[in-house]
Amino acid sequence: MDISSTNQKQLPTGKPFATFGGGCFWCVEAEFRRIEGVLFVKSGYEGGILENPTYRDICTGQTGHAEVTQIYYDPDEISYYDLLIHFLTIAHDPTELNRQGVNVGSQYRSAIFYHDDEQKIESQNAIDEVTKSGRWKKPIVTTLEPHKIFWPAEDYHQAYYEKYEDGNGQPHFNMILKRHKWQSLKD
Repeated sequence: MDISSTNQKQLPTGKPFATFGGGCFWCVEAEFRRIEGVLFVKSGYEGGILENPTYRDICTGQTGHAEVTQIYYDPDEISYYDLLIHFLTIAHDPTELNRQGVNVGSQYRSAIFYHDDEQKIESQNAIDEVTKSGRWKKPIVTTLEPHKIFWPAEDYHQAYYEKYEDGNGQPHFNMILKRHKWQSLKD
């Protein structure tokens, strides 16, 4: 897929955004880039003690940062709550403590970085709703953490799957797996 076909070329101004950590930010970013009403998605780091961290820094697991995705959206097309439900039911496994698949460490934790009290309340309500739904057999371990500073990841991490496909002529293996997962969820 050509990155330009995603219509996510420029960071919008004056639009609300959500910040979610759900393992590898490449996977979470790809999940949200395909949703109607999502205007722009950016990968980065949040929740740690080091200023201006790099990928190499956070991979040590010593900085306290999580790999996160900042999702700008049009509230006339999709709500924050809908983004939360997608995050908690499809975008990643919120029952995995400090890991997603082969990625292990606190930098891969499941976290919602809320930007105000309303987002905090909605986030807790979404967690409660998904828990009650029985969607997951294990308890949800997603943390609610106050947003402080979002540090953008290096350019090569942005729209990674699209860049991979453009450069290699075929989708990244994780995207092939996700397409199968999406199809099985529809059945």
